[in-house]
Amino acid sequence: MTAAPSLLTPRVLVPFMLVTLIWGSTWIVITGQLGVVPPSWSVAYRFFVGAAAMFAYSAWRGERLTLSGFGWGFAALLGLAQFAFNFNFVYRAEMHITSGLVAVLFALLIVPNTLLGRIFLKTKVEGRFLLGAGIAIAGVGMMILHEYRAANVGAAEVLIGTALTLCGVMSASASNVMQGSRIAREQSMVVMIAWAMMFGALGDAVFAWVTTGPPVIEATPAYLGGVLYLGVIASAVTFPLYFNIIRAVGPGQAAWSSVLIPIIAMGFSTLFEGYRWAPLSIAGGTVALIGLVIAVVKRPDKPSVSGSNVVSVPCEQDVATPR
Repeated sequence: MTAAPSLLTPRVLVPFMLVTLIWGSTWIVITGQLGVVPPSWSVAYRFFVGAAAMFAYSAWRGERLTLSGFGWGFAALLGLAQFAFNFNFVYRAEMHITSGLVAVLFALLIVPNTLLGRIFLKTKVEGRFLLGAGIAIAGVGMMILHEYRAANVGAAEVLIGTALTLCGVMSASASNVMQGSRIAREQSMVVMIAWAMMFGALGDAVFAWVTTGPPVIEATPAYLGGVLYLGVIASAVTFPLYFNIIRAVGPGQAAWSSVLIPIIAMGFSTLFEGYRWAPLSIAGGTVALIGLVIAVVKRPDKPSVSGSNVVSVPCEQDVATPR
């Protein structure tokens, strides 16, 4: 019997690391999207670009650009949850608290992903995964504490920014769990995401127009380059990879990317913004990584000895995988 894939399976690990690295860079790019252009319009532009890239890729592959059955309604719900609510909450949170604090708070995605995956997808959760996740969350808590101390903003701003971020976390978690469902698996991954991005972008545009007025654009290389990077690389490239990871190992395991992303984001900030690592953030990142290792690294199988023959007994899969 072929063992179920884990996060360390090469075909899962390679896209996982690519997605994590790219998304770790987006936090610093998003800060350049705030200012002249209202956040909701920046989100809309990002996913109109992403949807166009996804449709172009689908056409190049020769796929039918339509969905079947409940796919249309599913894509609309997925688009609103992932590409409208989630990102509007995140962009607005960064108007109240630092991108570093938002990124670290988003690491808590592993909690609702694991719980909702267990409830709705019957995802198996091993004790070692829970232990590792608990240790990682403790490390994340240390990083949150450091970022809170370094934010230098009022308590009200921190509360508003935190609440907006956690709303984004729940929206993202809902869409993650949707990706593991039977309806999602019945659709073409690329075509479904293309329509989800389009529905999400339309929702973003309607919300932006109602709340801030007609479209506004900042015709500078930095802003337009940021839109292209976020739309093509950080959306059209990464979301199909990430959703395939969810289908392979479950939303709980996939959410480990959210634990690594703030560490990577701080690395980019160190290079480009002069971010200085404090002992608390170093300790928190180290503890989070220890939790990751405990959760996903399997112990060697124990041999079963019968006479002179040694037979390896396959052990039960140690990660959260959909049944």
